[in-house]
Amino acid sequence: MRIFTGIKDFVTLRPGGFLLYHLVQFYCRTFRLRVENERDWLDHVQRGGAVLLCTWHQQFFPAIRHFQNYHRYRPAIMISQSRDGEIIADVATRSGWQPVRGSSSKDGPKAMRRVIEGLHTSRLAAHIVDGPRGPAGKVKAGVIRIAQATGAVIVPFYTSADRAWYFNSWDRFMLPKPFSHVTLRFGEMIRLEASDDEAAFEMQRLRLESIMVPEMKLPPIPDQRP
Repeated sequence: MRIFTGIKDFVTLRPGGFLLYHLVQFYCRTFRLRVENERDWLDHVQRGGAVLLCTWHQQFFPAIRHFQNYHRYRPAIMISQSRDGEIIADVATRSGWQPVRGSSSKDGPKAMRRVIEGLHTSRLAAHIVDGPRGPAGKVKAGVIRIAQATGAVIVPFYTSADRAWYFNSWDRFMLPKPFSHVTLRFGEMIRLEASDDEAAFEMQRLRLESIMVPEMKLPPIPDQRP
């Protein structure tokens, strides 16, 4: 008989994963969600183009429920092999996504190849640009390599909320409060030029980083007035 050592043990079991998925869906339904600038990149996919959606680890949670609308594409997303990653992968699978287990610190090249293969087939994938451990505000090389290998355009997306909690984690993870007004905004399509030159590659990485860093959410400063 398995001894539960906490919620992470419970949700990795089938009944726990089922309950967590529906809890996440129910929680996200409380958001007053507004979606902006989605049509252009969806049209690009419909015309046969490939799109790699990307965001900061800090901001992915508010998009979970809306992203199940893309299930018909069976899109791939790289998720770490940690216990937390196992929980997220289960929610992704139940939402119609194809989790590929791996990260920059473990089985990264193998996982990246599988994402590339999936993107060639489905024409849609997603990527967390700073990975599961950061550092925050640092776009890692994986998103550039995937886009260059597939010819996909990169479409950053950002989430914001008028009321949210910020965790005391490496990225100040954002969790909108129930019934808050949440905005999911897609950026413009970014086309990269394939190149084997390391300097050119780094310039493309820095370009994406410069676009995305201003969209990171800083927790509000507490009111310290007496």
